[in-house]
Amino acid sequence: MKKGVLDILKGKFLVSDEAPKNWLFIIFISFLATVMIGSSHSADKKVHQIAALNNEVKELKSEFVDVRSDVQYLKLESKITEVLQKDELYPSEAPPEKIKVKSNKVN
Repeated sequence: MKKGVLDILKGKFLVSDEAPKNWLFIIFISFLATVMIGSSHSADKKVHQIAALNNEVKELKSEFVDVRSDVQYLKLESKITEVLQKDELYPSEAPPEKIKVKSNKVN
């Protein structure tokens, strides 16, 4: 046991007769570690993108509510009357009259 640990610490497994098998395993493990690290970075990047998009959605919803309330205010009759008075246009004091048209159809 003690000799096995010392051999690993000294690196004898890399120069022994069975070294090519060990090197292939080390290369394989290194490749797997690289893939795992890359995958982790990719997942973190996507999490940050999702958080940024969620913040943007919240901001756009807030802006939508603000604009909608502004539009509703501008559609009020009192506001329209106020804007038209600046151009010297006033609401009619007489109610509208219905126009009836008689047709001259021949049956």
